[in-house]
Amino acid sequence: MYVTTPGAQVIALDAASGTELWRWKKDIPGDLLQLHPTNRGVALYGDKVFVATVDAHLVALDARTGKVAWSTQVGDSKALQYITLAPLAAKGKIMVGSSGGETGVRGFVAAYDAATGKEAWRTFMTAAPGQPGGDTWPGDTHKNGGGSIWITGTYDPATSLAYWGTGNPAPWPTEGRKGDNLHTTSAVALDVDTGSIKGHHQYHQNDVWDRDEVSAPILIDTEVKGRKVKAAVHAARNGYLWMLERQDTGKIGFIDAVPYVHNDVFTSIDKQTGRPSYNPAKIPGMGKAVKFCPSLWGGKDWPPEAWNPKTGLFYIPANNNLCAELPAAEPTKYKAGDLHIGDLSEGVLGSLRYKDDKPPATIGELQAWDLKPGKMAWVHKFNTHLWAPLLTTGGNLVFAGGTNDRKFRAFDATNRKVLWDCNMSSGVTAVPTSFQVGGEQYIAVQAGWGVDAQRMQSGIDTLQGKPEPVPQGGTAMVFKLAK
Repeated sequence: MYVTTPGAQVIALDAASGTELWRWKKDIPGDLLQLHPTNRGVALYGDKVFVATVDAHLVALDARTGKVAWSTQVGDSKALQYITLAPLAAKGKIMVGSSGGETGVRGFVAAYDAATGKEAWRTFMTAAPGQPGGDTWPGDTHKNGGGSIWITGTYDPATSLAYWGTGNPAPWPTEGRKGDNLHTTSAVALDVDTGSIKGHHQYHQNDVWDRDEVSAPILIDTEVKGRKVKAAVHAARNGYLWMLERQDTGKIGFIDAVPYVHNDVFTSIDKQTGRPSYNPAKIPGMGKAVKFCPSLWGGKDWPPEAWNPKTGLFYIPANNNLCAELPAAEPTKYKAGDLHIGDLSEGVLGSLRYKDDKPPATIGELQAWDLKPGKMAWVHKFNTHLWAPLLTTGGNLVFAGGTNDRKFRAFDATNRKVLWDCNMSSGVTAVPTSFQVGGEQYIAVQAGWGVDAQRMQSGIDTLQGKPEPVPQGGTAMVFKLAK
C-alpha cells in the first residue's frame, strides 16, 4: 500500500501488517509558494509507482525499492504552477495536470511515456485563437485564463478516452474576459493517444463564482429518463447534478440537470444543450458586491461521489444552506508568481454566509440519488459541514468521514442508517479504499484535516462567533471487516 504526504513523500507499507517497507522524499524548494499544500496519491503501472509533486515534477519510482527510475519537470513552480492530483495511468502513458488557476496559469493535461518519462503530448484547457472555442476568449486572455486540472481524470478503455474536470477561468472578475471561456468549468474528453479534445460539456459559462468543476465525471452504464445510456455523471460545485451521455466519438451529450442544493444564480437550464441562464443580480463584478448560493466551495467541492450498481444509487457528499458574498472587485493585471483573481483576496476566506442569514439546522448532507427518475432517494443530514470523499461497496455500505467531530462512518447504502463509526485522530478528508490480502477484506483511509476543509471550517467559525478546532496530523488507519 502506498501513502503520500503533502510534502511529496511516498511511503510503501505492507498492506496487511502496516510495516514500513521504504520511504522516498523529494527535496522541495524552501521558497515554494502554492495555495494547496497537499497530495492526492500515486498511480501504479507495471513495476513503477508514479507521483506528482507540488513543485511540478512527475517522478517514477521502482515499486519494490523506492529508487527513482526517472523524474521529469512538468511545469514552472516559480510561475506558481503546482500539482496536487494523483497521476492517471493508461495505455503506457502517465497523465497529469497543473493546479494554480488563482495564479493565472494556463491549465493543461500532459502525458508522459511510462518507461522513459518523455512527454508524449500536452493539451491546454483554455482555447487559443484558431482553435475550437478560441473565439470565447477576447484577445490573448486565454494565456493566463486558468482552467486548472486539480483532480485525477477518469478513463474509458472501450474508447481510449480520458475525461477531466476543469477549473475556473482567471481572473475572477469577468469584465476583461467576456465570453464562454472554453474549456474552463467543463468536462473534457481527451484522446489518450494524441491528447486531442474529442468533446466537452461546459457546466456554466463565463464563471465568476470560483465554481471550479474539477472532479471528473463518473463513468457508468445506467438508465436515465427511460433510456439506457453510457453516462458521465457529476455533482457540480454549482449545485446541480449533471447527467451527461458519452458517445464513442468522444462527444458529450446533455441529458438532464437537477439541483441537489439551493442555487439562486441559475434561472433555467436549456433542455437541449444544458446551458444555464443567470440571474443578473447574482453576478459579481467591478464595483458590485454580490451574495450568491451555493458558496465559493459549492454544493460539493473536490471530494468524489460514489456509484453503487447494486443499489442503483449515486451518492453525493453535499453542503447545503451555505452561500457567499464577494466584495466589489477591482481591475487586475497578470503578474507572474502572484495571485490573479482581482482585488478580492481580503474577502475570499471570510465570504461565507448562511442562506437565510441565520444559522441553519443542518449543513452537510450525505445524499443518495436514483438516476433513473433523477430524484433523491434518501439523505442523512449533519449539523456540521461535510468534506467527505466517499466509498461504496458490494456489501451495501457507504464509508464517509468529512465532519469536524473526527468520526469515520459506515452507512447502510440502501437506507442511510449508521451501522458503525470510529473516532479518528484527526478529521478525515481522504478517499477511503477497500482491498483484500490473504482472503481478508480491509478498509483503509488517511486521517488528516486541513487545507480547504479547514478554510471552510474557519468561515463557519467566523459566522458562529466561536472556533471549533479540529486536530491536524496524518495517520493511515486500516480496518479489517469481520467475517
